[in-house]
Amino acid sequence: MRSVLPSRVDGAVRAPPSKSLTQRAVAAALLADGVSEIVRASDCDDSRAAIGMAEALGATVRSDGACLSVTGGLSPNTDRLDAGESGLALRMFAAIAALCDRAITLSGTGSLMARPVGMVEQPLAALGAEVRTEGGFPPITVRGPLLGGPARVDGSLSSQFLTGLLLALPLARNDSTLSVDGLRSLPYVHMTLDVLRVFGVHARHDPARGVFDVPGRQEYRPARFDVEGDWSGAANLLVAGALAGEVSVDGLDAESRQADRAILDALRAAGVDVAIADRRVTAARADLRAFAFDASDCPDLFPPLAALAVHCRGRSVISGASRLIHKESNRAAVLVLEFSRLGANIDLVDDRIEVEGGAFPGGRADAQGDHRIAMALSTAALASRKGVEINGSECVTKSYPAFFDDLSALGAGVQ
Repeated sequence: MRSVLPSRVDGAVRAPPSKSLTQRAVAAALLADGVSEIVRASDCDDSRAAIGMAEALGATVRSDGACLSVTGGLSPNTDRLDAGESGLALRMFAAIAALCDRAITLSGTGSLMARPVGMVEQPLAALGAEVRTEGGFPPITVRGPLLGGPARVDGSLSSQFLTGLLLALPLARNDSTLSVDGLRSLPYVHMTLDVLRVFGVHARHDPARGVFDVPGRQEYRPARFDVEGDWSGAANLLVAGALAGEVSVDGLDAESRQADRAILDALRAAGVDVAIADRRVTAARADLRAFAFDASDCPDLFPPLAALAVHCRGRSVISGASRLIHKESNRAAVLVLEFSRLGANIDLVDDRIEVEGGAFPGGRADAQGDHRIAMALSTAALASRKGVEINGSECVTKSYPAFFDDLSALGAGVQ
């Protein structure tokens, strides 16, 4: 349990490494015969889960603290893979494991076991693999080999399984055409395509046709991959600066493919002074006004945006809340519940979260096992009247283990 007191924050910290890019790079390195280097890889729980799954599928992974050295080669040494609580690792490696001519079961822990995976069934079967889930939920059992060909993919809930197919299908015997229905989070798919290019393979998105064309019989090449700073984690730090001082975050690419780079647009809409110089982004406290923002393609921004909105003058509207149902928690409902406990005027209305900003007393709240809720509660606490005590705050290790250390380094009162 942590308590965050009303505080002024000032200074600069480095953004945590992107766990999304780290996991994708680890998967690509597994599929490349030879040694790849992943520089400044994320060391959070989700990234560790992806590394463990890659090792179980045949990779050798070593770390010197600054860099991961991954010796690739798909050769499973077990028939069970553990994704921890990482939805990306579970769905992504389901497709990769389906390249193997043996039955492999992918499972996880905690809230991941209640997250839907039914979207993997029909595409994997159409592409030549055997697949079984527990009524559309984990565990997932697959058996390949994945042959390639045409398939329809449901992208309305998540793009994570599509990422797995884009990583796996370059090694299939046949060319593949993926017709994707209701594709969401397209920026994350573009990140995947960028990773493929670094490792010497390719796939092509034709938005006019709504398809991805993936040539088969390609070969991954070992590569050096530099992991960008994580805009998802940095969003909380930038909101902290907007609420309680001036914060600079280093290591961020303002032209990044990461969807959560959109925090810049939301901050500016709220009247925040945002400055960008090289790879440093600075947000300073301002007279905050209500804002409207569509977070459909960047749902991980909902928590820090809620933390911002409770301190904005007027009624803010954040759209796309349906994307939050199947996260580490029912994130929309939890945001409303926990911020209401702290005195915020916040409601879930259809596909929107609406927040009437004003006095924010603070008090005691529960992260409910959701790392992004824990960070948002902490950020909002900085400009609260009495601070916030957060039960279950340790869950930040899922994505940003150093979050409270970084917040303290900026001057926040963290107990």
